[in-house]
Amino acid sequence: MIEAKAVQSTYFTDHCSMPFCKGCGHTHVLRKLNDALAKLNIPPSKVSLVTDIGCIGLADALFETPHTVHTTHGRSTAFATGIELADAVLSDSKLKTIVLIGDGGAMIGLLHLVNAALLNVDVTVLLCNNFLFGMTGGQHSAFSPLDFLTPTTPEGNIIPPVDMCRVMIDARAEFVARKLATDRDLTEVIQDAIQHPGFALVEIVELCTEHGTAKNELTGNALRNIIEQQGQEFGILCNTQSRGEFGVVYSNKYPRERAFTSPQKDDGIVPVYDSKLKQPVGIIIAGSAGERVQSAARKFCEAAIRCGIHCTQKNDNPVTQGSGFSLSEIILSPKEIYYTGIEHPDAIIIVSDDGLLELHEKGAFERLTSTTTIIMDAGLPKPHTQANIVEYNFRKEFGGSKAALKALELYVKQSGVFPLDAFLPPAD
Repeated sequence: MIEAKAVQSTYFTDHCSMPFCKGCGHTHVLRKLNDALAKLNIPPSKVSLVTDIGCIGLADALFETPHTVHTTHGRSTAFATGIELADAVLSDSKLKTIVLIGDGGAMIGLLHLVNAALLNVDVTVLLCNNFLFGMTGGQHSAFSPLDFLTPTTPEGNIIPPVDMCRVMIDARAEFVARKLATDRDLTEVIQDAIQHPGFALVEIVELCTEHGTAKNELTGNALRNIIEQQGQEFGILCNTQSRGEFGVVYSNKYPRERAFTSPQKDDGIVPVYDSKLKQPVGIIIAGSAGERVQSAARKFCEAAIRCGIHCTQKNDNPVTQGSGFSLSEIILSPKEIYYTGIEHPDAIIIVSDDGLLELHEKGAFERLTSTTTIIMDAGLPKPHTQANIVEYNFRKEFGGSKAALKALELYVKQSGVFPLDAFLPPAD
């Protein structure tokens, strides 16, 4: 006997109470989204609602059974894209990922929307457009109509609003629609968008009754005219399937079976040395960008792994990349490490003026005690500190590009943290 599929009548919490202002369009949108999900009867475990910052982000607490993810402002589409790609490539590709975003977040995250459309990833975006930033005081957004009054456009907006539907079509989205929150067929349009095999966006024009109507002669009946006066259209503006959904295209090009049956190159580091390390050790290496400080630190970490030691490497450098300081913080431990960063280092290695200056600016030397060892280039001025200082002419003897590597070699010799052969393995 075939079991009947359980019907999911609602995805809301019990006794769901909408937290929005009276007349706010968000209430209509969420109720119609719930109705669309119920009509599709998607198992709640296969629904992922990804919300943005803003009033629409309050939806998280209203949906009890689906997965919900609340993100940073403008980034909801990026999170949703990652969720959907993981499901498509690594799982059964049955998850329905739906983004709830406002017009403010949509413009802040415009590139994420464009990229999702270009990928044609199976994500449905419900863009709630009330012409302003509702949660932060009613400021104008990139969707505000001409002459729209807000606290930031007190004489009327003079910048034409973006036509996001047109942007999405130009980004090769294959399902694009614009509807009013009060349209009777909004449930069906949302349903079609969710079912569409690829990226879909529905812009839903609505009222903000707290801010939008305070300064403007604005009613729900006037919204259609306002949009059309801007040269924009309502309805399903695009609904094609000329491209494959990204997960399908990717899986066809890179079959999972091939990935598991092809010979795999093993680049792992196998422990071959012993270590007597009994407790965690923190080491900071400070030098100049472009002088292989971080690659020397990586080689040091690889040596530690060869000895069965757990390690972390945290790098820092200015955005200029090729100039200024370069820093690496390394933690070694006989046990697992659950953090990065070092407050009280056991050793500091300094091989350039840039590195020394950065440590001074961070106040690193004030935190040191007599148990800390500093290994530094002999050409640098000594810092005022309680730490034990060891000097050597690393730069003069080996040059700037090898100074950090040679300083770490000296540290290994003096500390005995692991065998030197692990750091300098014999050539084949």
